[in-house]
Amino acid sequence: MTTAPAAAPTFAKGLVGVVAAQTGLSSVDGANGILTYRGLNIHDLAARVLYEEVVYLLFYGKLPQKQQLAKLTAELAANRKLPKAVLDHIRAAPRKATPMDVLRTAVSMLAYYDKETEDISVEATQRKALRLVAQFPTVIAAIHRARQGKDPIAPRPKLNHAANFMYMLHGKVASKLENDAMNLYLVLLADHSLNASTFTSRVASSTNADLHAAITAALGALKGNLHGGAAEATMNMLLEIGKVDKVDAFVENAFETKRKIMGIGHRIYKTGDPRARHLLEWAAKMEHDAGKGQRYVDMALSVERAVLRQKELYPNVDFFSAPMLYYLGVPTALDTCIFAASRIAGWSAHVLEQYNDSVLIRPGAEYIGSKSEVFVPLDERG
Repeated sequence: MTTAPAAAPTFAKGLVGVVAAQTGLSSVDGANGILTYRGLNIHDLAARVLYEEVVYLLFYGKLPQKQQLAKLTAELAANRKLPKAVLDHIRAAPRKATPMDVLRTAVSMLAYYDKETEDISVEATQRKALRLVAQFPTVIAAIHRARQGKDPIAPRPKLNHAANFMYMLHGKVASKLENDAMNLYLVLLADHSLNASTFTSRVASSTNADLHAAITAALGALKGNLHGGAAEATMNMLLEIGKVDKVDAFVENAFETKRKIMGIGHRIYKTGDPRARHLLEWAAKMEHDAGKGQRYVDMALSVERAVLRQKELYPNVDFFSAPMLYYLGVPTALDTCIFAASRIAGWSAHVLEQYNDSVLIRPGAEYIGSKSEVFVPLDERG
């Protein structure tokens, strides 16, 4: 009896519609605009939990009790400092170097100094993940300071994660409004199912590469402006527009010339990104706090309305986070790094899931080249 050949796998450009992993970390319902972390709706978490609580949720499967949160907070505070060599690398980087390149290299360097780098057990990886969550803000703040020709600010253990981040960025304790805004941002971007950078981290870890290697790979994927770099591109677009009364002409020209309007539209969400409304609310609070003369939120809303007159596309997470980060004193070149400071929690949790799955990710490819070329020896090729 002859066995029929197996059907060839179907090509799906961009892996659209392909389910490449199972996860218990986050769920994205694009049709209805719903995002959950381990079953908890993002609307129930936004502005109601600390980023530290989300880290615990992603790593350990549930929100922490008070004692568990206190223990995690203490562990993060105790691991914020960087090896001197990593700080020296940041100081020595060219002032014009892209911050994401400096961050990616710094994370690679941190692998040298972690005593458990090569241990990919769940327990060791959780410990390394907490260290990286703690170290990311310190690295990013040091990059920001170095670009200004200033020395890095040492972390303050008594400040929570977001407040310490703001302190290290600007050299002073920020207001409650600013710290709460940064915390909100970190909470909202901590995980988002199988996005490009997360998938990259899972591909790397599926080979049994260590956590630092997987996170370095994820940082490479995050850099592009179709992913993590979109907030930077969005704010640069708003700065380019300059005034609210110039929005309509800008958007009309963008559609005529097929220029992409950054921060608008999403691969998954078709009725709007659930995170956007929270970022809009807090960006508006920041704009109000900044006083008159600052109208980037109004400008963003005008862009949204102008786009909707042309096509049914809605803002994504980057659209309103861009002005909010701007009002937090974050230069646009640092926006993608701030994204990474949040997503390190999700990346790490996905690496842990991938280790438990223990399957090498190795998709097929549809070959479309020539199948019958004739070999010609070198001397006969003319």
